[in-house]
Amino acid sequence: MPDDLRMDAPTPDLMVTDTTDPMASTPVSTQSAPEAARPAVFPVIPEERTPIYRQLADHYRLAIEAGTLVCGARMPSVRALMERHQISLSTALQTCRHLEAQGLLEARPRSGYFVRTPARASAVPVAEPRPWVPDLMQYVGINQRVSSILARGLQADIKINFAIAHGSPSLYPVNELRQATIRALRDHPLLYGMPPPGGGEARFRGAIARRALEARMNINPDEIIVTHGCIEAINLALRAVASTGDVVAVESPTYYALLQTLESMGIRALEIPTSPQTGISLDALELASQTYDNIKAVIVVPHFQNPLGSVMPDANKMQLVKWAESRGIAIIEDDTYSALGDDGNMPAAIRSWDTTGNVIHCASLHKTLSPGMRLGWIAAGKWQRRVDMLKYAQTRPNEALAQIAMGEFMDSPRFDRHLRRLRSQLREHRAAMAEAIATYFPAGTRLTQPAGGLSLWVEMPGGVSSERLFDAALEKGIRIAPGSLFSNSARYDNFLRMNGGQPFTRDVDKAVRTLATEVTRLLDTNG
Repeated sequence: MPDDLRMDAPTPDLMVTDTTDPMASTPVSTQSAPEAARPAVFPVIPEERTPIYRQLADHYRLAIEAGTLVCGARMPSVRALMERHQISLSTALQTCRHLEAQGLLEARPRSGYFVRTPARASAVPVAEPRPWVPDLMQYVGINQRVSSILARGLQADIKINFAIAHGSPSLYPVNELRQATIRALRDHPLLYGMPPPGGGEARFRGAIARRALEARMNINPDEIIVTHGCIEAINLALRAVASTGDVVAVESPTYYALLQTLESMGIRALEIPTSPQTGISLDALELASQTYDNIKAVIVVPHFQNPLGSVMPDANKMQLVKWAESRGIAIIEDDTYSALGDDGNMPAAIRSWDTTGNVIHCASLHKTLSPGMRLGWIAAGKWQRRVDMLKYAQTRPNEALAQIAMGEFMDSPRFDRHLRRLRSQLREHRAAMAEAIATYFPAGTRLTQPAGGLSLWVEMPGGVSSERLFDAALEKGIRIAPGSLFSNSARYDNFLRMNGGQPFTRDVDKAVRTLATEVTRLLDTNG
């Protein structure tokens, strides 16, 4: 049992007997153990008439409320409760079940009981975006501003990082992936003496194609080109469909690296209003196409969009495919987050409605399986040959070792078990973070609680500047992702993206409180 979960009593000379427990099946001796060997037990007044399981439940309830046992922490096992408090099996089980009935614990199959996030506070969802007419002249110069913010973050001494968009290392099967890599080297002893196969390693591409069936896509493994993460896949897609001076429509807000990529390629980004619930506005997209006649592509993240967490309804996906095809505009689909839905169901990809090859599908394992491995892929539709050439010209094929190992892992039940565990833990971590923000941040704070993914999109009240908060937080050893990163306008300066992929520890709770104090201070300054 970890030290931080021990609930040793302050007065170990008092013993619990099970004589008052009507459910006790085995009497427990009240004879004192030798002083050196005496276990730490729950102190109780001998004449107390409250059932023992209720006394124990109150004891652990107070520990949870005090933060000694944090949200997501494992409750001491039934066996540990029996030994620690000298109680019977039925009393230990009653204690846990009573706490579960109070909403303080949840039982997980074959894992035991865990502290549940209490639903004490919630914030109003972020409002739907107001319509605006896209303006190309506005979206220039993102690189310098983003680089300045990122540089300040890298130079600071950071203790808590809320700016990341992946899970903590504990969420990923690092030991199993290491074993898969060892097996790959053992089974392919000459691997480093041979060049990697063009397009990608066969088993990995086959695993991707088989997994794509869950998203209603039929992709031939030969269509898949393995890339260095999803960002290279999108880079290749952009080079295939657009040139310098062309216009590409993007969601607003959107991932800042995409805006940097577009600017570095001389392509003009046209930001389209995007709903925190349903994704990119199709009406605004139509208006943009009437205003600008050189839109070459639209880039969308249909599932658990970064940073909003929105999910496009199937009807919108189908409408988008028809609209883009009728106007000769390519769709670049970034589907990196689709496996992270709370319900465990894989949503249908936009490409599943495509019959003409007009959708370029991009994804990676960076969020779902291994943040430390840059493995992505692209299925480029009617631009397949051009993307194949561009990949070879720019970076050549990816090395094969990771592909072999991940192909074997993805084809096994271990991958599905990992995804179930990942989704469950992300749901808990996001809920704990959302409740903390709703509890500690000042009145008027809004946040969207997505049904999956890794992030929370928070709107601060009173026009609080996210960049001022960013700098103030850095001085406290905390890093956040200010909303101004996600657009080249000032539209989201009072927003921030908060990571929901790390366990909600005491340090995380303290950091959220500190952020809330800084937000309140800035709000008072504005007032």
